[in-house]
Amino acid sequence: MDIKKDIRFRVYITFTCICLFGVAIIVKAALIQMKEGPSLRLMAKEMRTRTVALIAERGNIYTEDSSLLCSSVSQFDVHIDFSVIPLKLFNKEVDTLSLCLSRLFKDETAGQYKQELTDAYNSSDRYYTFKRNLPYYQYEAIRSFPIFNKGKNTGGFIEDARERRMNPYGMLAYRTIGLWRENSQIIGLEATYDSVLRGVNGSRLEEKLTGNTWVPIEGSEVEAQDGKDIVTTIDVSVQDVAEHALMSVLKQYECSYGTCIVMEVNTGKIRAMVNLGHQKDSTYWEDYNYALMPTEPGSTFKLATLISLLNDKYVTVDNIVDAEGGSIHFGDRVMHDSHLGLHAMPIWKAYAASSNAAMAKLAYTYYNKDPQKYVNHLLQLRLDKLTGIDLMGERKTYVKNPDDKSWSKTTLPWMATGYEVMISPLHTCMLYNAVANGGKMMKPYLVSAVREYGKEVKKVRPTVLVEHIADPSVIAQLQRCTRAVVSEGTAKSIESPYYSISGKTGTAQVADKGISYTDGVYQGSFVGYFPSEKPKYTICVVIRTKPNSNEYYGGTIAAPVFRMVSDKIFATSIGSWEGQIDSIAKSGKNKMLANKATEKSYKVLLSAIGSKEKVPAGRANSVQQMLVDSSKRLSVQPQQVYHGIVPDVTGMGLKDAVYLLENEGMQVQIQGNGRVQLQSVPAGTKIIKGQNITLQLS
Repeated sequence: MDIKKDIRFRVYITFTCICLFGVAIIVKAALIQMKEGPSLRLMAKEMRTRTVALIAERGNIYTEDSSLLCSSVSQFDVHIDFSVIPLKLFNKEVDTLSLCLSRLFKDETAGQYKQELTDAYNSSDRYYTFKRNLPYYQYEAIRSFPIFNKGKNTGGFIEDARERRMNPYGMLAYRTIGLWRENSQIIGLEATYDSVLRGVNGSRLEEKLTGNTWVPIEGSEVEAQDGKDIVTTIDVSVQDVAEHALMSVLKQYECSYGTCIVMEVNTGKIRAMVNLGHQKDSTYWEDYNYALMPTEPGSTFKLATLISLLNDKYVTVDNIVDAEGGSIHFGDRVMHDSHLGLHAMPIWKAYAASSNAAMAKLAYTYYNKDPQKYVNHLLQLRLDKLTGIDLMGERKTYVKNPDDKSWSKTTLPWMATGYEVMISPLHTCMLYNAVANGGKMMKPYLVSAVREYGKEVKKVRPTVLVEHIADPSVIAQLQRCTRAVVSEGTAKSIESPYYSISGKTGTAQVADKGISYTDGVYQGSFVGYFPSEKPKYTICVVIRTKPNSNEYYGGTIAAPVFRMVSDKIFATSIGSWEGQIDSIAKSGKNKMLANKATEKSYKVLLSAIGSKEKVPAGRANSVQQMLVDSSKRLSVQPQQVYHGIVPDVTGMGLKDAVYLLENEGMQVQIQGNGRVQLQSVPAGTKIIKGQNITLQLS
């Protein structure tokens, strides 16, 4: 009996434990269901489905005359959902489809394509990756082939579009326009206006199938909103000549780097910004934005010192200053002129001769007891602030203050001649532009408008930073001094017989970025404006030499670049200056000529200018020509384009030319910059699908 009781007791204990364990499982399951259930269900759902972003097409970047500076070219990945293709349709069309694919891609035989498609069909693959990175013409062709032309639901055709950024002008304004690459750092205008250009991405849900394959869920797509276009102030013709002029001097003297800025006087628009740096292979490339990089400016800074003296009414430019032979002691240092022998002379002549001794002496004489008064003038000229240009990467300047620990007895005379102060070439350009503009300092800017589908949605107006940097009498004296620099001073070599130039040369020894004054590196510069009587453009050129270069004076290496650019601007305008270089109208002409373009491009153009002129209906890729007859009436006339025949794309913009040729199944290769000048396959030739054609741009 005792044994039976013992066994019964053990059974009860075991049964009780089993019941308690079961209750614990039920309680735990209930707690998981109530507390952790929602998050676990979401996790399970995420493992089965995912949200994929549909990337919006990035906006284009144009010049004000509608030249394309940067655009996006679509590339396509093609996938096939074999599960939706009816067996009868597949068996009927697979031979024809295989033949079409073999002829288009020329990488496999029709038999090989048939075997590949049949194997994928038999496995009922729902997201078979067929081709990647297809250009537009191949994508358009393949979607028209048998089976695939039935669409997604019956033909199983699924495409994924991506974009590649293209700059038809190559290096031209590369650092200013910028660089956009997916998942990479963005620079230039591409970075500044990224939120405008990139648009709003769409989305779609995808479902995970066996074999780790993801398939789009029908009806889940939210369409992307394409980015807007921006219109820059860059003038391609000015940018081009500035680049070539700067490049020629950099190569001639093997310089380290150089920058050239062209600013429109009345508005502050930047018409050109060139930045060229020496590379390891001895070539030059737009590697850094030197225009925004603060350095010791040298003698071009003397303008700021002269503005201070004249605004305080301490002197006029006709007052006499004694340069004491071009060598004056200040404390334990000696200020030297680059050319000794200058003595008593008017201030305007000392400025024209770029006398360091004379300018340092004037600053020391009138501001030594109150240097803060001098510094305050520099602050009023905004030399301590960013210019505010719409370009990321602008660096802070440095204007020394008497309270700084580094201020010494020699700081004031050295600041007066452009040392112990750090400003960018753009600051220098902005300062001289203010003198050219009658004392009104304009904010420099690079984007004049934002457009959406050809319509202007935002207009950028010129901004005045300082209404008057000086009164009219002071401005007149400053203009007289800058004119004397070219008429009889250090920049006399660039005087033109056709128009007048005003400006200032600058030469500074360099001590920054690991370089000391003993390394013999110099910065030569010239900044000026033209024509002197009614200025249109201000140009700033800054060049850094190699160590121990034989040529380093601003008048020797920088001023010639100015002259080459100003000559080109003057020559391509209408000598009387009745219109600007980038004006669409030319004086004395009753005809307006326009380049050939696609029907779509002309519709955008006419809509943008508010014209009610109708574009003759045609195929989507038809070519149109806009003309103005003798009565100045505008008309758009179609130019005949035949399917299967190479069209004449000479004179067209790159985007329209590529669009036309790729639509006809040709593979386009590009050489040069600008508009199409020559095409390797003559117009009128019968097109062979996939045929290469090279476009020579100019």
